[in-house]
Amino acid sequence: MTTTIKTSLASAAAALAIIASANATTVYTSSNDAGGNRILVYETQGAGALVARGAVDTGGLGNGGGLGSQGALTLSDNGRILLAVNAGSDSVTTFRVTRKRLQRVGVYPSGGEMPTSIAVKGDLVYVLNAGGSGNVSGFRLEANGVLEPIASSTRPLSSNAAAAAQVGFNRNGDALLVTERATNNIRTFRVEEDGLLAAPVDNASNGGTPFGFEFDRRDTLLVSEAFGGAAGQAALSTYDLDPENFRLEAITGSAGTNQTAACWVIISENGRFAYLTNTGSGTVTGYSLRRDGTARRLDDSGVTGTTGGNPLDGDIKANTLFVLSPRIGQIVSFNVGPNGALTPGAIGAGVSTSAAGLVAW
Repeated sequence: MTTTIKTSLASAAAALAIIASANATTVYTSSNDAGGNRILVYETQGAGALVARGAVDTGGLGNGGGLGSQGALTLSDNGRILLAVNAGSDSVTTFRVTRKRLQRVGVYPSGGEMPTSIAVKGDLVYVLNAGGSGNVSGFRLEANGVLEPIASSTRPLSSNAAAAAQVGFNRNGDALLVTERATNNIRTFRVEEDGLLAAPVDNASNGGTPFGFEFDRRDTLLVSEAFGGAAGQAALSTYDLDPENFRLEAITGSAGTNQTAACWVIISENGRFAYLTNTGSGTVTGYSLRRDGTARRLDDSGVTGTTGGNPLDGDIKANTLFVLSPRIGQIVSFNVGPNGALTPGAIGAGVSTSAAGLVAW
């Protein structure tokens, strides 16, 4: 089936009409341009093609540089709502998503300065505001994509200079976590029934500069560690989250990538593998995930795949790993093999050098 669009990358509007083939994967990233943030839309097509399909204005501004975060874009649990941060205008934009259309719903104050990461669980949304003194702020997400702020939901970070990297929920949604790079801290909150957060619990990171994280199918926490960008020192740690006191206990402690500045974490669809993008090395490191929560590097060298540039955010859909590498203006993809090996796939061009965030659906 052919694909028709009513806008282009050079002429973005508040909506993008797409007639996507039934088996296509749609990939979203944000331009993060200081003059106007846009959602850039790509689609897999045919054998090995990743085609630019257009762009939609967020109605907000990017910051024109890196966000230093995981989760600048995220989808609701049902995939029907896309949420994006506007770091340069202290706002969040929501979009309705269908196979035929991406439609902007609204632009909402983020509850703080320089929003960089968004977490969604059901109708509960928390935004990480990394600027100023830093905080997380809560919202309710309506079925139509409207965001409503939750009164008295804003909570501070552990320091006014925490350099927080990500906010996220565990799998059942009763815990919210924030990684703080500058303090080497992982802050956990119990989520109350009304969506408010209980008193924070601060956990020392096993390794330096905790950054991106994901929970696997068994609710084991995987956290990347950039170690301040020290050459060859990046690592992955896994943790158990105590459901009573919300403290973290390390399972695998700083399993090295042998690469530099591991920042983003992506877990395979079958839950057997995790991949870290190494921003300082232009590579991806894969790990096998065990039932006991341990992780083991797939390749002795730490190089499971090579992206070039500065790989940032990633996502996996239909056994394809998509990785944003804005320095070279590309979305790079890999086919994920049954043993976790990565085979180079399609490349999508035309990405802004300031781009941030990536989701595939």
